[in-house]
Amino acid sequence: MKISDLQISQVNKQIQALVKAESFYGRKLEEAGISGISTPEDFEKLPFSEKSDLREAYPLGLMTVPEEEIVRIHSSSGTTGLPVIIPYTAKDVDDWGNMFRRCYETAGITKSDRIHITPGYGLWTAGIGFQNGAEKLGAMALPMGPGNTDKQLQMMMDMKSTVLCATSSYALLLAEEIEKRGIQDKVCLKKGVIGSERWGEKMRKRIKDELGIELYDIYGLTEIYGPGIGISCEHDAGMHYWDDYLYIEIIDPVTLRPVPDGELGEIVITTLVKEGAPLIRYRTHDLSRIVPGECPCGSPFPRLDIIMGRTDDMIKIKGVNVFPSQIEEVLRDFPEVSSEYQIRISHLEGRDTMRLYVETDGTVDFLDLAKRIATTVKSRIGFTPLVKVVELGLLPRSEKKSRRVIDERYE
Repeated sequence: MKISDLQISQVNKQIQALVKAESFYGRKLEEAGISGISTPEDFEKLPFSEKSDLREAYPLGLMTVPEEEIVRIHSSSGTTGLPVIIPYTAKDVDDWGNMFRRCYETAGITKSDRIHITPGYGLWTAGIGFQNGAEKLGAMALPMGPGNTDKQLQMMMDMKSTVLCATSSYALLLAEEIEKRGIQDKVCLKKGVIGSERWGEKMRKRIKDELGIELYDIYGLTEIYGPGIGISCEHDAGMHYWDDYLYIEIIDPVTLRPVPDGELGEIVITTLVKEGAPLIRYRTHDLSRIVPGECPCGSPFPRLDIIMGRTDDMIKIKGVNVFPSQIEEVLRDFPEVSSEYQIRISHLEGRDTMRLYVETDGTVDFLDLAKRIATTVKSRIGFTPLVKVVELGLLPRSEKKSRRVIDERYE
């Protein structure tokens, strides 16, 4: 999708603010002799911004307005290096809430719903984003935060929650607990708004079937407001994103050139009206594609496909590049295994080894299943993992994001 004239004028305002604030990006533009753009081709010549740039601006180097206008800060949830601090003006918070309200409306959620919010509160953008959107919508918010599953389920039953907001990992954990306790008839959930981590079709089906709800993918990242910048609709044909607030490109992560709509690549986001910390051509490292054409729902907003993975998800083992999504695709063909898996990579006796842990119930031969999975991985990806089949429920569940790949070579 080419950038429009209106979006170009919005980008120029962002450029002026960044140059005036002498931010890292403003300095990049000055060094390149760029004071504005007038065509889509000009836009594609603008430099990219990266998470490393944002870290170097710690603590408040991203601030583009006077401090008196900043009403809140949020921080990315990364565990390595300096955190990224994102300042928000009152308008930024308001804009984010309006985008999130649109997400709920796109999912068919109304002010009559009771929205059960399990993502975390604090410096990260999760819980408070879901709550802000619920309040903009006029719905009842239950700001539970993560953990304490007993209390979650009790409140879910007593308050008759109709919408669950969660990571896919925690939604699965709750679904398994509801089934284990036999309380399905006491739970009133109708919809689930799921975000913060990539999840496969098998996991989606388990959550949907066990909870008996409609599921909606929500997208976002702290650097770009937070969750709520895009969501899937009832047709489940991609996530609508709000192009009056954001301009999204898909680039080839190697050549860094934009790819045609429909082709897989890396999501790059430009904020069009953000005040506290505008970002231009920010490389998310998330992999997806623009879904071409109109959505059956009739929404005028363009669509991103589901997140396929990340450019930095790639594991190199025995000279082969592997993405976790490739392992998921193999496991999808084995109906006897659950949605949960774990990959452990270690260096033993001078060579790299991948151990793949999968779950199944007690009705199949574990050794035979392990052998069949290993053979399929070998034929499709090019190396043979050590497959360990364990009983259903033995792999760890998480209240936040599941850690599916553990590379012990670097730990």
